[in-house]
Amino acid sequence: MRNRQFGRTGWEVSEMGYGMWGMGGWSNSVDHESLESLQAAVSRGCNFYDTAYVYGDGRSENLLGQTVRANRDKRLFTATKVPPRNKQWPARPDSTLEESYPPDHVEEFVHRSLENARLESFDLMQFHTWDDGWLRDDRWLYKLDDLRSQRLIHAIGLSLNRWEPWNGVRAVRTGQIDAVQVIYNIFDQNPEDELFPACEEMNVAVIARVPFDEGTLTGTLSKDSKWPEGDWRNTYFVPENLIPSLERVDKLKELLRDWNQEHSEEMTLPEMALRFILTNPNVSTIIPGMRKLSHVESNIAASDAGPLPTQLYGELKHHRWVRKPAPWSD
Repeated sequence: MRNRQFGRTGWEVSEMGYGMWGMGGWSNSVDHESLESLQAAVSRGCNFYDTAYVYGDGRSENLLGQTVRANRDKRLFTATKVPPRNKQWPARPDSTLEESYPPDHVEEFVHRSLENARLESFDLMQFHTWDDGWLRDDRWLYKLDDLRSQRLIHAIGLSLNRWEPWNGVRAVRTGQIDAVQVIYNIFDQNPEDELFPACEEMNVAVIARVPFDEGTLTGTLSKDSKWPEGDWRNTYFVPENLIPSLERVDKLKELLRDWNQEHSEEMTLPEMALRFILTNPNVSTIIPGMRKLSHVESNIAASDAGPLPTQLYGELKHHRWVRKPAPWSD
């Protein structure tokens, strides 16, 4: 496992982190399997773990806390997120800071998360939604800075809305943000335009989320894919999203098949998806979901394989897909 600098924090974090959404609220998640996978990741050098209060209303945070306490001899970096008070994902353009993250609400949920995890502090506390318009009301910063002075948190981050990487550039340029979490993958390359240059200039860490495009880039989905009742993927993968996604994945499969034949390789689509992200030096860590032991093994193997060859990386740049938020994408 390779490590990378996490912005200006001085932390050395594993370039393959661990996204804990799936084990908090997705269907077919079992706690003992989740804990086994978490421990396997620790044993293989993964030291960055990202969760949120709303991932099972504290269930995921609790699993993270158990893992940290079981590995007191290792430095594990913990990150979680404060949910918006108005429960709006993503943040609406007309929403205010008072509606989403009033200071008392932020403080309350920092303490709730600490209680869920049974930890004394979190390394990174993030707002789970963001709008740069909130910069006009700086109470959010004063509150987080106060919590940091109490050593309840150690760094401040933002999780940017889906397909809105531009809606965080101003926050980054204030110099008050330590990390941004953003969707970045073979399809969603937009953060490269404005966000990544701003992060590089301000020495802000980048957490790349949704590396597999919510599952399409694993190559396992089809037009007939179904999920249990209540699973959020039923509302996300509506036909207007699933069908064009699969059509684009088919082109990637063809590209990868030709590459493997020409170079006598056996690279998988998920491996290519992860290595594409790792090839970009602006990325501090990736946080794929790893609910199963097999996920841990294959994802960490992608880190061991290193960046993509220049030629293949260049060809994948042409698969950029510019998308805009839609009712089903929340």
